[in-house]
Amino acid sequence: MNLAHAALWLVAIVLISVGFVATMVPGLPGVLVLYGGMWLAAWIDHFTRIGWPTLTLLGVLAALALLADLIASAMGAKRVGASRQALVGSLVGGVAGIPFGLLGLVAGPFLGAVAGELLARQRLLAAARVGLGTWIGLAFGTLIKLALAVSMLAVFAVGYWL
Repeated sequence: MNLAHAALWLVAIVLISVGFVATMVPGLPGVLVLYGGMWLAAWIDHFTRIGWPTLTLLGVLAALALLADLIASAMGAKRVGASRQALVGSLVGGVAGIPFGLLGLVAGPFLGAVAGELLARQRLLAAARVGLGTWIGLAFGTLIKLALAVSMLAVFAVGYWL
């Protein structure tokens, strides 16, 4: 293995790792980065261990994960009557919470949704309800996305080593 080959493998491993971690953040397309790393790993081996059928399955799982993230958060917000500003606030809060670790990832979407709803309707009780409903939807979507990302890792590992 030459230096360029090793560098490509390092990039693939970093993409897979970063993508998996980013999957845990609501609203971030970590599964696309994860899929990109898997596709790069397949390409490095000239698609001998991971072929097009496996890459297609991984792509479908990635698409389902993105869809689940969007649908679950929208359903949680819709169930409690959230405004568009609350949805945007929830996503902004989720991203803004990243530097604050787990607490930021948990509190950021809630606080962002509450702030967005307060801007839209200016009623604190309604904003708190919307914040909670949006957060529950985001959390549920993230759990589904994480389960699908773990499935992607399992499919990739089985395809690569068996």
